[in-house]
Amino acid sequence: MEGDMKSVMKHWMEGEIAVFIKVWFSIYLSLSYCFFAAKMAPVGLPRLLLFLPVISLFLLLPLALHSVHLCGTTAFFISWLANFKLLMLAFNHGAAGPLSLPSLSLPRFLLLACLPIKIHQKHSQHSSNNTHSAQQDSHQYRQLSWFLNGRLLIKTQDHRAQKHETPILSPNKLLNHKVKTQDRVPTDTIQKHQTLMLSPNELLNHGEKPSVEISENRQKSGVSYAVKAVMMGLIIRIYDYSDRINPTVILIIYCLHIYLCLEIILAIVAALARAVLGLELEPQFNEPYLSASLQDFWGRRWNLMVNRILRPTVYNPVLGVSAKYLGRKWATFPAVMATFFVSGLMHELIFFYLGRARPTWEITWFFLLHGACVAVEVAVKKALRGRCRLPGMLGTILTVGFVMLTGFWLFFPQLLRCEADVKAFAEYAALGAFVKDVGRALTLGARSALGL
Repeated sequence: MEGDMKSVMKHWMEGEIAVFIKVWFSIYLSLSYCFFAAKMAPVGLPRLLLFLPVISLFLLLPLALHSVHLCGTTAFFISWLANFKLLMLAFNHGAAGPLSLPSLSLPRFLLLACLPIKIHQKHSQHSSNNTHSAQQDSHQYRQLSWFLNGRLLIKTQDHRAQKHETPILSPNKLLNHKVKTQDRVPTDTIQKHQTLMLSPNELLNHGEKPSVEISENRQKSGVSYAVKAVMMGLIIRIYDYSDRINPTVILIIYCLHIYLCLEIILAIVAALARAVLGLELEPQFNEPYLSASLQDFWGRRWNLMVNRILRPTVYNPVLGVSAKYLGRKWATFPAVMATFFVSGLMHELIFFYLGRARPTWEITWFFLLHGACVAVEVAVKKALRGRCRLPGMLGTILTVGFVMLTGFWLFFPQLLRCEADVKAFAEYAALGAFVKDVGRALTLGARSALGL
């Protein structure tokens, strides 16, 4: 297609992109309704009844999309993530619920509801209202506690270097400790060390300045994402020669493709959240290819946002009920199995959105198998009490190998049956055509501006 930039954008904004914009406009309107409904309705059944139309709508909206990437991402963010967060908000489940903060503004509520976002407070020197002032006071008390526990050298207001050592206090006393006038940390010193809001336990274990850690982590993640983007491009090129590659190797490439695709999509969302509202996206993956066990893989490395959602909504409630009837020793096992079962059902739902075909339940069996293996692994670890451990490299090979083999058996057949790979390749081709059209439009615009 050739033409000016306006015609190019008009062409590409039609069809799926236009539907995508309308879907997300509906999502944010619905979440705005939930924001005000939560303030009017009491916790429990009344609030749930007000949320049910939105929850139902979020289960239907992905059906309006047909793109693998747009439909899959939207389904995950609203049908799973947003719906579970709304259920937590309806029952005020857990004081740390992401939407239960009373001072949460509407824009941040909208983002927290459907994206895996974690707020890192950025405090200014001047507060505009009482809420912000209270947050800043709390932040400074926590900062002061961190300084005192670290026994840092600080300067008094007359700039004489003196040592002010304070005995290490308990976490509860730290936040309520009244410091003498001559031992107070100067305001300018506090402002130079603005960090994240920390819990009392984190205060005693926090060895370095968080702002430095965040800066270093961003630099590392920037390089990491650049490498992953290059790898993603290479994988897309490899697919051009898929007819000459062994099918098993193609399945291994699919594993890498899914991981890189999720990482890159979430990185884009993180960059937008940081640029628009200064928010930080929660880390979603922690080098899953280095997992030493299945428990390590599912609990601490793979898709951590799912773990954060399923733990308070499924694992903890089932654990509490099971402990009453089975005892604390055995309560872990039904809780683990219930968590993996719910995860399997949600994956079945997302695969249905992608293929619009009746589920075969292979995905559910995949997660039930892994749930059973994790439960057995936990039981064996408890029985051995750390007396016998696999070497790190051997544990990683066995874990990653088991995940991939069971994925080839139960996970990928359903993915290939709904032709997600074919649709994805077509979307990559469309993206390439869009980039070429934009390049041509820019070239024509530059030539016309120069009178060539």
